[in-house]
Amino acid sequence: MTAELGQAPDGPTPFVFATVGTDHHPFSRLVEAVDAWAARTGLPVFIQSGTSDPPKHCRHSSLVPYAEMQTMLSSAMGVVSHGGPATIVQIRAAGKLPIVMPRDPALREHVDDHQIRFARRLAERGEIVLAETAADLEAALEDLVATPQRFRLQRESSGTPEAVEQFERLVHSVVRGRRAQSSIHRARR
Repeated sequence: MTAELGQAPDGPTPFVFATVGTDHHPFSRLVEAVDAWAARTGLPVFIQSGTSDPPKHCRHSSLVPYAEMQTMLSSAMGVVSHGGPATIVQIRAAGKLPIVMPRDPALREHVDDHQIRFARRLAERGEIVLAETAADLEAALEDLVATPQRFRLQRESSGTPEAVEQFERLVHSVVRGRRAQSSIHRARR
């Protein structure tokens, strides 16, 4: 079953969104593992498949426009991703705990092991669910179906307003301090 560009499953039916990113290396291992799980469970899945061979059982598109991807990230019950830092941040910002299968350079999925190192570090901190193998990925997807609330994050404030307020207070205190010093220097003259 093939989908038009960016087409998600119809209606409010919960679905899983999987993305391999935009790297030119095929990531068939992720596509095949998610596709096999979807075929076995019958649950709706949409896969952004990149340059990998398309899945046989899932709706898919090689690329998904940014705005549509944002919509899918927000409306999916869970998200499977490659180990790209920007994608992981985007998924977490959409309120999802990502299931991450990092690309492995030994399998010609990438040029180096930065995704593996990054994903392991995030997994240690509990910021992702790490799936280095197809079996890990299937277990994580089963966990998603059994306990979907575990894969939802509270939307955290970016901290920007608080940081701006703190910076403003700091600048004001520095400026007041300089004014006070100027007054003292003028008084001494």
